[in-house]
Amino acid sequence: MSTEQTLITTPLTADFLRGHLDVEETAHGLLPHRLPAWARRQIPDDRLAVAEAQPSGVRLAFRTSATTVDLVTLPTKRVYQGFPPPPDGVYDLLVDGRITARATVDGGNLHTITDMQTQTAEFTPGPAGVARFTDLPVGEKDIEIWLPHAEITEVIALRTDSPVEPAQETGRRVWLHHGSSISHGSNAVFPSTTWPALAASAGGVELINLGFGGSAMVDPFTARAMRDTPADLISVKLSINVVNGDAMRLRTFAPAIHGFLDTIREGHPTTPLLLVSPILCPTHENTPGPLMPDLSSGTLRFRATGDPAETAAGRLTLTIVRDVVAGIVEQRSAEDPNLHYLDGLDLYGEHDHDELPLPDAIHPSPEGHRRIGENFAELVFGNNGPFALTTD
Repeated sequence: MSTEQTLITTPLTADFLRGHLDVEETAHGLLPHRLPAWARRQIPDDRLAVAEAQPSGVRLAFRTSATTVDLVTLPTKRVYQGFPPPPDGVYDLLVDGRITARATVDGGNLHTITDMQTQTAEFTPGPAGVARFTDLPVGEKDIEIWLPHAEITEVIALRTDSPVEPAQETGRRVWLHHGSSISHGSNAVFPSTTWPALAASAGGVELINLGFGGSAMVDPFTARAMRDTPADLISVKLSINVVNGDAMRLRTFAPAIHGFLDTIREGHPTTPLLLVSPILCPTHENTPGPLMPDLSSGTLRFRATGDPAETAAGRLTLTIVRDVVAGIVEQRSAEDPNLHYLDGLDLYGEHDHDELPLPDAIHPSPEGHRRIGENFAELVFGNNGPFALTTD
């Protein structure tokens, strides 16, 4: 008999999933979502609809003595017309919290974006595939498989050489985070090495990552989803998408941030809540959006197209929104001692940019993700940080 013929097939249920807010049953299996169904019905564009279905931070968690694990999935891979296809998404397998193996899945559906500005796309169906992991350590162990952070993934079944069961709850604190494409993991190579994943590992917490590429727009439905999600720690990293989308003016931006925080506080009145301003991004420090793709160098980069002179009329830049966000926290913290502020420049500032520049002028490199994750862990989860277990 071949090895594959002797494997035990376990259909996947929601009990195996972590880091999601909802699960959709499809014709093939389960599709984890990072926004609940009622919120998805309010999504105004395909960009967010795709981003929230990409399982950044979502992982399977189970206990087994298996040394061979096949994860059967149906991925949906995003490609841009006229550009080489990106590498297949990576599945990270951790044994007892340590990265042990990585795999990819061939085939799958194709989501081909034909217009970068409108995000117009064509869908081509494809077959399911298998992420195979072999020669795993012997004996009982806890396994996590982190799903590709930028590839919609329907999980179908596990095939293993020993029985599996969903992992028990860890008892660790739950960290609920919302942010933009940088939090989503843009330019990170592996799902367990996005900066929120690295910070969560260092902080010893369970991550729920609501980082949505291009879509941290202070949306009320995202605030309500966060309000309704059980969490021990909450962080919100807002503003850069508002700037590069040219989505608001100064008059509307500050009240929108207040309203977002008000909504979260309806469900989490005393939970530690951290508001984080944008990291350094020279493209938008003093130049408003909208942001546009720039292919003049032969590779995809981005540039800001707004007029700096129009900041006097309320157009937003990163320099402006950092001052606004810091002022909001200073004002509110007098009555909300569990509200905290972190300047994004302390996560990635001029020195970091000199050493680890943004490859496309907007998103950090894989090394930049590690730097941000390390700085966040030290400043937020470290001694006397707002998410520290104890303070001196």
